[in-house]
Amino acid sequence: MFHHISIAVNHPLHVANVLAEVLQGRCFPFPPHEGSYIVIVDDGFGTGIELYPADTQLIPELEQVGFSSGNAQTFTSVHAALSVSVSQKQIAQIADREGWLVRVCDRSAFEVIEFWIENKFMLELLTPEMAKEYLQFAQSANYEAFLIQAAPQLVEA
Repeated sequence: MFHHISIAVNHPLHVANVLAEVLQGRCFPFPPHEGSYIVIVDDGFGTGIELYPADTQLIPELEQVGFSSGNAQTFTSVHAALSVSVSQKQIAQIADREGWLVRVCDRSAFEVIEFWIENKFMLELLTPEMAKEYLQFAQSANYEAFLIQAAPQLVEA
């Protein structure tokens, strides 16, 4: 189960406040790394997003993770899909206000809203209706049936 994720952004406090609005959560300072914040969503699952300054790197130190500053990436392969209680219209309004790319995308078996934080980090947001479709799809038997239809050469006989 996904509990939290961390991402590096140009404006951690601002992004934390925007995400708290979208996720209906609360923003707090994140003391382990100066200039960082965390959004906590009281959903019973411990869902949270840590926002670090853009040049932050996680490094393996002797006893536990450490923080270092280095070269920031423009884009990353990391993304997360999150269920939200706000509407598609509210998400679009927030993204428009921030100047961030937002779009509804058809992933074949379900739809998501691509919400591009600072136009460099993507969260896939699922409204309650979208989450229902996603949860139905995200089961191994349903995924296997989808894969057999979409790319049979990838499935062992």
